[in-house]
Amino acid sequence: MRFELIDAVLDRTDDRIVAVKLVSAAEEYLQDHFPDFPVLPGVFMLEAMVQAARLLESPDGGSRLAIGGVRALKYGRFVRPGETLRVEVDRTGGDGENLMFRGVAKVIGAGLSLDEAHTAATGQFTLRPLLARVCPPSSVR
Repeated sequence: MRFELIDAVLDRTDDRIVAVKLVSAAEEYLQDHFPDFPVLPGVFMLEAMVQAARLLESPDGGSRLAIGGVRALKYGRFVRPGETLRVEVDRTGGDGENLMFRGVAKVIGAGLSLDEAHTAATGQFTLRPLLARVCPPSSVR
């Protein structure tokens, strides 16, 4: 199952992207996380940052990049239905194939401005090319 967690790209430069996810009560995963207190799962905040980084690297969506590692991931505030997750991702470097990023996800409640946003998640992560799996020759004769 794949979730599209970027609803719109607000800004993009060569090394930075800003995107948003509008969190709706209709989101399938909110039915179980948690029934009496629905919140966007923390791993989805990270995934939104990763999806934004993929769009930064390949605006047409053709990039096949996988998470290579995550460091210093910290969570702050919950993101509830009706709120907006604003994701800001900067490319911070790379060593050839591996690309390094820093991401900040902020939650903006209904009627609040960006100045009033609270940090929902921050962290650093690496993306690497997703290699095609090569199967060894069959030993069946």
